[in-house]
Formats: sequence, structure tokens, C-alpha cells
Amino acid sequence: MYRLTCFFLLPLLACGQESATPPVAVLKQLAFGNQSTAAKSLFELERPSQDLLNDDWLEAMSWVGRAGLISGDLQLAEAYASETLERCRAELHHRTIDKDPEAAFPIALGAAIETLGKVYVASGDRTMAVSFLQEQIKEYSGTSIETRLNKNLLLLSLEGKPIPSLDTGRFLETSSSDMGSLKGKVVLLFFWAHWCGDCLTQKPLILELEEQYAPKGLRLVAPTQLYGYVARGMDASAEQELAYLQGRFWEQNPLPEHVPIPLSSKNFVAFGVSTTPTLVLIDRKGIVRLYHPGSMSKEELEKRIKVLLDNPA
Repeated sequence: MYRLTCFFLLPLLACGQESATPPVAVLKQLAFGNQSTAAKSLFELERPSQDLLNDDWLEAMSWVGRAGLISGDLQLAEAYASETLERCRAELHHRTIDKDPEAAFPIALGAAIETLGKVYVASGDRTMAVSFLQEQIKEYSGTSIETRLNKNLLLLSLEGKPIPSLDTGRFLETSSSDMGSLKGKVVLLFFWAHWCGDCLTQKPLILELEEQYAPKGLRLVAPTQLYGYVARGMDASAEQELAYLQGRFWEQNPLPEHVPIPLSSKNFVAFGVSTTPTLVLIDRKGIVRLYHPGSMSKEELEKRIKVLLDNPA
């Protein structure tokens, strides 16, 4: 689908002249089209002088690194991710990460660190990847990229470990707050967001499994958090968003009343939920057996649940 070549791109390049706007969208297409060489060529052809590498260009550079990773060119991936990270760190001598968390700078920084972690794993050095990500999480704790970095660390290290602590200080009023009945049960955590279309698609599959396997010991917990906006991306105060969640949204998209819904951004950071939905499956002893950012098919999730339910220990 993305069989873009340098010949096709030449009319877009203004004969090598510097462009005020980097070709991020095209670089993204090339990355997912496994065309890392074309991505590198395009970036270097349009790349401005060093002092003109603004935030958007840093994001573009991070896409070249991601292109290398996707295509298996680890040398290219490491080179461009390392340069992106180095330049972002230089910028942080006179600015903050989160002047605008949705802007290009935190995206570039987070992507560079994520790419380098994956390069170390792909190179066979999982220990180095874990150590590197732990260092970065410590350095960027409390910023908008902490959750993304924690997701990458947990993908490498969470399964087989005890479940991180859940913040249960607040629940949606439409849900149960009974967490005591989870002891000795197989628990599925379904992290979701009210704006997330994939969550709405995943939910009925999860509810079918919960209804089918509850008699055998499956329990569902559905953590969420506030995002600062409501329907159609309209900005909202915490009170307004909560009213929307428990009102109009809930009328159209309810969960069963017996399902606890902890409401806390701390849970999303602790579990690295930068992707929704995120599914976490915990055995009867409280050990994480599945950590899966993104959707799962009913068949695959059911298979993982049945293995744990069939184990009485």
C-alpha cells in the first residue's frame, strides 16, 4: 500500500530546497511500508541546517529511526534514534518537555527512547533494554512521556511479576467499589478511555467472556481516568468530564454495575497505559500472566483466561 519511492517523491521535494514543514506524514507511510532507505533519503534531502531542526523536524527524524526498526535495519534505527534523543536532551537545557504535551517535541523524545529500547531487545540485549528504560523513566518521571516509557519497560518485565498496586481511592459512581472479592480469582484488568473507539469494540467481547467464565472464577476490573475533554474533543473541567462519563456517555455505553471502575491517572502511569485498550490478566496468586497494550481477539483472550482458570493454585 505504501510503495512510495524516491522517484515518486521527487516532485514533492522542491528540488532539494529546504522545507519549512518536514514530511512527517510521508515518512510515517514509508516507515510502515518497510521502506527505511527511502525514508532516510527523503529526510536527508529535505533536512535543513542544524540550527533549523525545530520540534517538527525532530519528530520527522524520530520516524526515520522507527522506519529502520520496522524494516529490521537496526544500525539505521539506532543512529537516528540516538541523534533524536541527543538533540532533544540539548533542547531541554533551555526548555521543558511539556509546554505542549500533544506537540512534536515530547512525541520525538518518547519515540527516540522507545526505539532505542527496542533496538537493544532486537540485538539480543534484553538486560540493557530494561536498564536503559529504567534510567529514562527515572529521568523523565512526572512528564507526559513517563507512561509511554513505562509501557515499554512493562512489556519486557511485567509478566511473571506481582501486579502493581492499583489506586482504588475513587470509583465511578455507576460502578461497584468492591475489590475484596477479587482475592483468589483470575482478574482481567480492562484499561479504557471514553474517547477510544477500539475500547468500545473490545468491550462486548470482554463482557461475553466475563459472563461465561465468572462462575469459574473470572473477575473484571475496568480502570479509567479523566482526560480533560468530553464528546467531540470539547475541553471540560474534571467535574464536567465526570458528569459526562456518569451521565450521557454511560447511558449509551454502560458496564455492568458489579464491575469496579477505579478512576485514577496513577493507575495509567503504573501500568504504562499509553495505548487503550490495555489488557492485563492476573492469576489467582496475583501474578501478571498477560500484559497486552491494544485490542485482542476473543479467541486469543479466552485461551489465555482458560489456562489460568484451569489452574486451581
